[in-house]
Amino acid sequence: MSNPALTLARAALPSIPLVNQLPGIRKTGGAFAGLSRTGPATTIERDHVTAYARVCGFPDKDTVPLPYPHLLAFGLQMAIMSDPGFPAPAIGTVHVENSITQHRPLRIGESVNVTVNVTDPRPHAKGTVYDFHTLVRTDGETVWEETSSYLRRGRGDDGASSGPAFPDAEPNGVVWKLPADLGRRYAAVSGDHNPIHLYPLTAKALGFPRQIAHGMWTMARCVAYLENRLPDEVRVDVAFKKPVLLPGSVAFGSTPVDGGYAFALSSPRSGAPHLAGRTTAL
Repeated sequence: MSNPALTLARAALPSIPLVNQLPGIRKTGGAFAGLSRTGPATTIERDHVTAYARVCGFPDKDTVPLPYPHLLAFGLQMAIMSDPGFPAPAIGTVHVENSITQHRPLRIGESVNVTVNVTDPRPHAKGTVYDFHTLVRTDGETVWEETSSYLRRGRGDDGASSGPAFPDAEPNGVVWKLPADLGRRYAAVSGDHNPIHLYPLTAKALGFPRQIAHGMWTMARCVAYLENRLPDEVRVDVAFKKPVLLPGSVAFGSTPVDGGYAFALSSPRSGAPHLAGRTTAL
């Protein structure tokens, strides 16, 4: 995996006044023709998978948790966002939706090749969305795919969608208490050291009252709860709603729907939505 501190530094530079005008850092503007990155062949290591599984609530197995390959793609996503040819700075660009398609479970010890590409942005009710498409292949076989959608807030399109709609999933009595250091623990295994997830001071500097949980952790925790009910070939779609402040609590709910489950995270006190999603058997 790439050096997380270096990745974060490169991502932050386009947001710093004056520095963001330097050659190699300044966003070039103009029409966006798309960008792509492919990483070197990577062997899935048991120690890293085990660390991820423990943070997210998955059991130890010889196959990787369904969302795990996102970690292999994250550095490539950040490399694209840090490229001067990418129109928007990474800092301040918000992860709003995620979709994962697993064609079969990946096994620990397998060697994979990961490619990430992003093409034309699409309009959103609150700005512009960039869809990052990831393919994970082994021996020429596509085994896992992902679309991570990032919103750059700005002038929105009133006629554009504000995100996918999912079936309702009412809380079913499951409440998870999340510790203050959850963001730091997930950052240690994921490489996502965005300051909004780490400490109250770093989160406040970016407009949050205190640190917030990673969206991909909330997705992973929901999938972990449902894992023993999901088939090997499955698609999981989520929309990230209101941020989860740390420390804090979230209420989980799930409901059987045609071909899978609808699921959600919400505030146990107010019912405010944090995440909505569904699984679909392929």
